[in-house]
Amino acid sequence: MSFCKWVSFVLIIDLLNSCQISSSSPLTSNGFSQIPRNFLALAKREDFFDWMVGIRRKIHENPELGYEEVETSRLVRTELEKMGVSYKYPVALTGVIGYVGTGQAPFVALRADMDALAMQEMVEWEHKSKVPGKMHACGHDAHTTMLLGAAKLLKEHQDELQGTVILVFQPAEEGGGGAKKIVEAGVLEDVSAIFGLHVTNQLSLGQVSSREGPLLAGSGFFEAKISGKGGHAALPQHAIDPILAASNVIVSLQHLVSREADPLDSQVVTVAKFEGGGAFNVIPDSVTIGGTFRAFSTKSFTQLKKRIEQVITRQASVHMCNATVDFLKEEKPFFPPTVNNKDLHMFFKNVSGDMLGTENYVEMQPLMGSEDFSFYQEAMPGHFSFVGMLDEAHSTMASPHSPYFEVNEDLLPYGASLHASMATRYLLDLKTSSPNKSYQKDEL
Repeated sequence: MSFCKWVSFVLIIDLLNSCQISSSSPLTSNGFSQIPRNFLALAKREDFFDWMVGIRRKIHENPELGYEEVETSRLVRTELEKMGVSYKYPVALTGVIGYVGTGQAPFVALRADMDALAMQEMVEWEHKSKVPGKMHACGHDAHTTMLLGAAKLLKEHQDELQGTVILVFQPAEEGGGGAKKIVEAGVLEDVSAIFGLHVTNQLSLGQVSSREGPLLAGSGFFEAKISGKGGHAALPQHAIDPILAASNVIVSLQHLVSREADPLDSQVVTVAKFEGGGAFNVIPDSVTIGGTFRAFSTKSFTQLKKRIEQVITRQASVHMCNATVDFLKEEKPFFPPTVNNKDLHMFFKNVSGDMLGTENYVEMQPLMGSEDFSFYQEAMPGHFSFVGMLDEAHSTMASPHSPYFEVNEDLLPYGASLHASMATRYLLDLKTSSPNKSYQKDEL
């Protein structure tokens, strides 16, 4: 009996046994504990691993920005066709939605983002980005590869699926709000739950991390033009200096967090853009500033937005300048906070524990980073987690969004098998528990 058939046989035995188990809590691992380990063993096969590495390197060499993922989505479709996986395209311009399983309810979704960043790769290696000024510096090439790996695992065991797995290959996570467009397209309306993974170099290979409740902050961007009256730098009395006004605006914006926000309610306002003037002795007519703001609750986020506009316009007025504020909602839609469903988090801990051991789960603290996965969580129960890739035998790895960012490809089997295990176990959970069992999305 081949290794693949043996694992399939073990899976089937596990499933049959599980159906005979008393209706214990669906969040326990009784009867299903071998599934994650078996998927991991399959994903670590040399041929399977080499296939994933090849896919990841192709995507890495040809990075595409948000809503421009034409070649990436073509690669995804080609691989799905080879597997015999049906799909829908285009969704949200360049997105691909795949389907594995019975074609009937219940439905569970797995998501990967496909877009790259507008930055020049500085890592010198054989598969360096071939596109100047574009780079996969946040691991989305690995995310896409791991979901393709999960698709292959699930397709090989399609007969054992107790429902349908929806594969979401999403465009434009990096500020473009591709998840929002996926939700608006209506392709996930019948989905009971959705899971997402992100690579991290803050955890060792074989470790995972997440938390119940608020995980990542809601985020927004702003840009303001502060207009005064240009003039000679030696005669400031004849000018209205927008640089001075903008400088005071920036200082005042910092007070929104330090003086107005509850110290126990984490918030951030950062001005990261300041453009104005081109000569040492000329006061410019206008200055443009821009930045980001973050908060963990919708109430705090809304209040921050309101006060940012008030501070900018009123501080500019103090200095006899005019100011306009643009929150760039069309170009960079606001991301809600990423909030993990309580029951799904317990489920994730059980599945990941069965695969990696409970000692390799790390409880993480909330981060002020943001993720458009939150748009899914507004529409349905969802869970987002991180998969480690740090190889402690090698030098320290650069952080995401760095031109020196690298992916440890040894993590690919872990992400692929974790995706497949979450989907398979979730459908079994619903099948073997109460017919009325469901996960309710959390509110923040």
